[in-house]
Amino acid sequence: MTTRRDLLKLGALAPMLPSLAFARDARPVGKASKSLDILILGGTGFTGPFQVNYALARGHKVTLFNRGKRPSPEWPGHVEQLFGDRNTGDLDALKGRRWDVCIDNPTTLPFWVRDAGKVLAGKVAHYLFISTISVYADGSKRGIDEGDALAVYQGKDAMGETQASLRADLERLYGPLKALSEAEARRQFGERVTIVRPGFIVGPRDETDRFTYWPHRVAQGGQMLVPGDGADPVQFIDGRDLGEWMIRLAEADTPGTFNALGPAKPTTMDAVLRACEKATGAKPTYTHVAPELLEARQADLPIWVSRKGSLAGYGAVSNTRALRAGLTFRPLETTITDLLGWFRSQPAERRAKLPAGLTREQESDLLKAWRARSA
Repeated sequence: MTTRRDLLKLGALAPMLPSLAFARDARPVGKASKSLDILILGGTGFTGPFQVNYALARGHKVTLFNRGKRPSPEWPGHVEQLFGDRNTGDLDALKGRRWDVCIDNPTTLPFWVRDAGKVLAGKVAHYLFISTISVYADGSKRGIDEGDALAVYQGKDAMGETQASLRADLERLYGPLKALSEAEARRQFGERVTIVRPGFIVGPRDETDRFTYWPHRVAQGGQMLVPGDGADPVQFIDGRDLGEWMIRLAEADTPGTFNALGPAKPTTMDAVLRACEKATGAKPTYTHVAPELLEARQADLPIWVSRKGSLAGYGAVSNTRALRAGLTFRPLETTITDLLGWFRSQPAERRAKLPAGLTREQESDLLKAWRARSA
């Protein structure tokens, strides 16, 4: 089952492959009414390339700032690249410059926002920050909205936390540090701040395979374990929908805080599996297994959360405010088809072992245990 640690890493970064072959859309994109100079902090991870592609298609100018550690995709237009390191405070490349918009993708540490503010405050008109629904204090509440209480930092010095200390205590620190990063963004950039809180980000270029596990497993067919009774709500967002909406928020100069999750209408675990069937043409035989057994066996079933327990609310977070602000979603079948196309284009060794989900042996053992318990 999805663990607390998984939920805390909703926006976790992973090494990305440069190919965007299965991530671009054939749909025409119209030009924006005004061209913006956009600075993207990061930009070569998961959602960043989607922001860049959409921004270029809309007629904007794009500058990236990062360490240059990841290969940049082939952009369909000119992109300026600046180099530095926020861990060491090396932001010299940003000094003396102005942009209309800054999109901050990778930040998990408050001092990154503080230092960016020292250089960019007064030099950008609008700052957009990608946060996470893990900032909420109570994950059990259904219908969590943007006004609910946030997780409280319990450490000694939030500005002294580093990537190393975060990794060492991810469960305790991730949500509170993201919440403090939000607060620091408002302190540094004032009213022209947009906070976007996504849940699970899925689709092409997702190296975590948390969502990929499900269509990949459905495509294999046979007897398949499904967590719970199939009616548990699930939420996620295609990285392209998230990235493109961020650009539209910048174009509209929209401040505020938004939960960024889909789909537009509630869906369930069984509904996701039916969409996987449509996309793959496969027809597995499903066996629904009670959450109690899965929890006792510490089964890794990503994306899904039970309707009961401390994390029950993470399948039913309110996205009303984001929908009103123009967030839209591709059809789920499109996300699944494009995701599988991207996944199947990866090297065989990459596809051989998914980092999320059950192995077939683990699944078989759990099904045997469930049948024995039921008998």
